[in-house]
Amino acid sequence: MTHWPPPAPTAPLAVLVSGGLDSAILLGEAARVYPRVHPLYVRTGAVWEPVERRHLLRFIAALGSPAVAPVVTLDLPVADVYGPHWSLTGRDIPDAASADEAVFLPGRNVILLAKALIWCHLNGVPEVATAPLGSNPFPDATDEFYDGFAGVVSRAVGGRVAVLRPYATLGLHKLDVLRRGAGMPLGNTFSCIDPVGELHCGQCNKCAERKQGFRDAAMTDPTTYAG
Repeated sequence: MTHWPPPAPTAPLAVLVSGGLDSAILLGEAARVYPRVHPLYVRTGAVWEPVERRHLLRFIAALGSPAVAPVVTLDLPVADVYGPHWSLTGRDIPDAASADEAVFLPGRNVILLAKALIWCHLNGVPEVATAPLGSNPFPDATDEFYDGFAGVVSRAVGGRVAVLRPYATLGLHKLDVLRRGAGMPLGNTFSCIDPVGELHCGQCNKCAERKQGFRDAAMTDPTTYAG
């Protein structure tokens, strides 16, 4: 892939969305050219999901694109495999000083893509786009993983479904993606893993990443932080 979004797609596209900056901008860019874009939100039971999903709905409403279909929520609870993990309990949330590895969620992309790809197959959507960055260090964000997993599901359903990851393919970093989102309602996105009411906590690993991203991109951060 040398260009995103493609110039004149004719098929619909699904986009794996959370409520965060990268996937929201990916959705906004796709909505400019695709005839129909289906946002897929996978709910696993993480503590931040209720707030995150409300922000996603606000972002889509503010985007105001007729190409964007209603959000499809796919439930895949992970409490039975994750146990007392910080993402489910809200205890010992990785703080701003923690390394990126501290927020690794085991098998996260397996969980996100499993139902998403089957939904695509059953609904006649040939591709799902996701928004890892070129700097993503995790083992489930490699080309081998994405292509291999899509191939396994394609064989399982007797069809063909593909995973697009344009930002990683283009080698983009957070500041590059943020600049692509200039003019979008980014104040309605949500990145926090330890929300305070409806607000970003301002103290967790993901809030620190968000703040740094806006600084690196030399853009005004529209976020209200609790602390």
